[in-house]
Amino acid sequence: MPRNPRNQIYPAYEDLPAAGRGGLLVRLWRIRTELLLLAGLALFILTLLGATQEGRWAPFILLTSAVSVPAATRIGRNWMAAHFWCVVARHRLQRVCLETTMHTRSGRIPLVLWITPTATGEKALILTRAGICAEEFEAYSEEIAAACWARSANVFRHRRRAQFVIVEIVRRDEVPGVSSPGLDRLYGRRAWISMRPDLEEPPDLRTEVTLPQVS
Repeated sequence: MPRNPRNQIYPAYEDLPAAGRGGLLVRLWRIRTELLLLAGLALFILTLLGATQEGRWAPFILLTSAVSVPAATRIGRNWMAAHFWCVVARHRLQRVCLETTMHTRSGRIPLVLWITPTATGEKALILTRAGICAEEFEAYSEEIAAACWARSANVFRHRRRAQFVIVEIVRRDEVPGVSSPGLDRLYGRRAWISMRPDLEEPPDLRTEVTLPQVS
């Protein structure tokens, strides 16, 4: 039976396996960005408090300028917005895996190894679990797009290592002259196979078709 969002991969007489919470290291890996931000914020606050208590205002001015100046520029705001959507997309991808059949019988979901902004949205590099493949991500591409509040989602599989999958989340049209800063430059396009090959345009039915003559 071909995989698609309406055909479950498990037999009808079996209950779908419940998604598990995963181990401690896995849960920490899923929220690694938030943990790093909290650690950086705590270090920032402690440094400011220590500097002000000792009467040294130079570190206070330098640190506040380092945070406020990028936020006041368009490039800085765009950078922060792009990485904010990367964090959102990673959590939404994990939620799709939990809410669908894209988890193993033991409840493990694929690992989002890395996610980066692109000219049209985000790209996520995913390591699949045993029993999950790129075809299943393609089957749930519409669910992924809806969960990530995006326009569409494209899925690519590595040519030689099928356990690696790229999910491209498309939010907007590509702006001419803007290069993608993400996975395209690191891995290249030749190493990946699209799970949705372009279909040939159907013939124009208004064109006269010459049929072979039967004698």
